[in-house]
Amino acid sequence: MKEAGYAVSIICPKGKGYNKSYEVIADVSIYRHPLREARSTIGFVREYLVALTCQLYLSFRIQRRRRIHVIQACNPPDLMFMVALVHKLLFGTHFVFDHHDLSPELYVVKFGRKDFFYKALCLFERLTFRFADASIATNEVFRDIAVVRGGMHPDNVAVVKSYPERTKFQRTTADQTLMSLKKNLIGYIGIMGAQDGVEMLVRAMAEIRHVRKRHDVACIVIGDGPELARLKELAVALDVDQSVHFTGYLSGPSLMAHLSAIEVGVIPDPPNDFNDKLSMNKVFEYMMLGLPFVQFNLGQAAREAGEAALVLLEHSPEALADAALTLVDDPERRKRMGQAGRVIADRDFHWRVEARQFLAVYRNLLGEGRDVNDQRDYSTPRPTGSPEKVPGIALYPRKPSPAKTGPAG
Repeated sequence: MKEAGYAVSIICPKGKGYNKSYEVIADVSIYRHPLREARSTIGFVREYLVALTCQLYLSFRIQRRRRIHVIQACNPPDLMFMVALVHKLLFGTHFVFDHHDLSPELYVVKFGRKDFFYKALCLFERLTFRFADASIATNEVFRDIAVVRGGMHPDNVAVVKSYPERTKFQRTTADQTLMSLKKNLIGYIGIMGAQDGVEMLVRAMAEIRHVRKRHDVACIVIGDGPELARLKELAVALDVDQSVHFTGYLSGPSLMAHLSAIEVGVIPDPPNDFNDKLSMNKVFEYMMLGLPFVQFNLGQAAREAGEAALVLLEHSPEALADAALTLVDDPERRKRMGQAGRVIADRDFHWRVEARQFLAVYRNLLGEGRDVNDQRDYSTPRPTGSPEKVPGIALYPRKPSPAKTGPAG
């Protein structure tokens, strides 16, 4: 957005290493509020009430400095329309819903029931779509949900894929500490929540080490999340803590050096109604690096991966171990799969194209024309002194991880 000439402010929670209440990074004003992640139903209610109050307060701080023309909010939860609605009613501010997750489906996956809270989430989702002037969908399935379930006009829904930026996501020299292990490396990158299935990967490594007696295979787990501490304890309990290496959050050269050491990628997310609809950034990242990977039978991810993925019909640690070892022991197959992924990535994964689609949403809302054929490169900063267009803010419920980043706000 900044590169296209818009003034941008971001409201988001404080997180690990990002504890300043206010700072400016690359000419983007960032306002942060405190957030304690909940572990219970009452805790969630308290968390959301506090977060919404802080976001509303900070949005008015920004409004006092200069008028906000557009508020963009992503999810979960589907509650931040409330902040946008206040500005919409008082100041005529436009609201763009950045649709990242399916809150009703996620609730069912985490709690296994469709109760009062599930119905409330369905209501909040409908209200979010109802008050949105435009919606940004991560894939065609999300677009259909916005139209059919959310009642949005198809012309007001744009599909913007969150492809990695090619210049920043390329193979590099592999991390030498990993290469010194002298093992075949499989790996995972992403968030570690209960619904992400990383426990299945740890159990698959126990199968590989203790049942298959393969001591030549190690696993690199890159990322952070609420399950990280428990997963480390599980690795110790299963006696695979010497084979499963948790790196924590990585970015930049360190991330690329770790990914470049991996031979087989893993997507352990379990098949369910939530994961089946998601476009997973790790699919795009593995393919862009020419990295073959294994995954369970997830509809959207399998369609996007094509021949780059070995898809498992059985959801079990044993099946995951079988698939990983199949690729570890077949370098020619790994090469073919990796090349197939790179062909798709080189053909389709172009963030500049997606950025133009994204910016077209704003231009349409602000009456600047919906020019999707604009060929300018918005990955290059504007010259110093270039005039800024109308300002807007983006609301983020969580700090994006390297594996779950969407369109820039």
